[in-house]
Amino acid sequence: MLIKYTIQKVLTYMNKYDIRLIGIVLVIILLILFFTRKDNNYANVYYNDKLILKIDLSIDKEYSVNGYNGIVKLKVKDNKIKVMEETSKMHICSKVDWTNSGVIVCLPNKIVINFSNDELDTVSG
Repeated sequence: MLIKYTIQKVLTYMNKYDIRLIGIVLVIILLILFFTRKDNNYANVYYNDKLILKIDLSIDKEYSVNGYNGIVKLKVKDNKIKVMEETSKMHICSKVDWTNSGVIVCLPNKIVINFSNDELDTVSG
């Protein structure tokens, strides 16, 4: 009830041109986001800030890397990656869903996975 009242109150102060302008701006923003999004093709796996593995996400495969607490098992499927198993108390890394963007950080195992679009991409810093 409160939301309906609030929307009606806001709409009384706006004319039809304001609503059209907001709609046009939203459409432009959505188009920009849709057309500039690039899927990442590679996953870079780091241990103690050293690149230990570069994974092509177009190849469905399972990988194992040595982490600080033991083996970390990764699985690539449908151009996305997931940590399947890892040795830690809370298993936070294995709770991260399938992804090909952002960063996966496994602090207890000192493993970091980030993503790039090109085989030659490197992280500057």
